[in-house]
Amino acid sequence: MSKTTVSASNAPVTAASHSDAIGHGNSPAAWTCVIVMLVGALVSSIAFVIASTPIFIAGIVVMVAGLIAGWAMRKAGYGVDGSKLKNAGH
Repeated sequence: MSKTTVSASNAPVTAASHSDAIGHGNSPAAWTCVIVMLVGALVSSIAFVIASTPIFIAGIVVMVAGLIAGWAMRKAGYGVDGSKLKNAGH
């Protein structure tokens, strides 16, 4: 095994830097999608423990609704770099 070390100057250069936004989900659409889906997962988890199939399916429906809500909000301009989120200079 070699005992050579890699210095920062020899590190590979990547095309994107940390300041380049690649869509990490910091948008109202992403937050809404995740929160609604978490609620659906919580409902489904509780229903699984108490063995209630209708409530379990309702939780799955809530999760699908979260996906649809996030997609619709992104299309409406509330996604990353969306038209509704442009800074108006304030």
